[in-house]
Amino acid sequence: MKAITIFSIAALSIVGTAFAQAPKPSSKAPKTIPCAVMATNSVNIAKATASKSYADYKGRRYFFCCGDCPAAFKADPAKYAKSPSIPTPKPAKK
Repeated sequence: MKAITIFSIAALSIVGTAFAQAPKPSSKAPKTIPCAVMATNSVNIAKATASKSYADYKGRRYFFCCGDCPAAFKADPAKYAKSPSIPTPKPAKK
């Protein structure tokens, strides 16, 4: 009897897992992102975009926390290419 009960519980667990839905990815874009050069500093994406404190490199957009970071990035972008980034936005259609 115990074997049947254990088997039933195991079977229900397997079936439940098989039908469980994967969590839906968040469709909300992040509001902040770490600076590409000084990774410990957080950057507000909207403010950095408005102040043009970013650089595009190989289809990705990298954001900066201060005026010194863009020069460091542009001197060696490959060094910072693994930093958090977003896809380069497509130009708005006119």
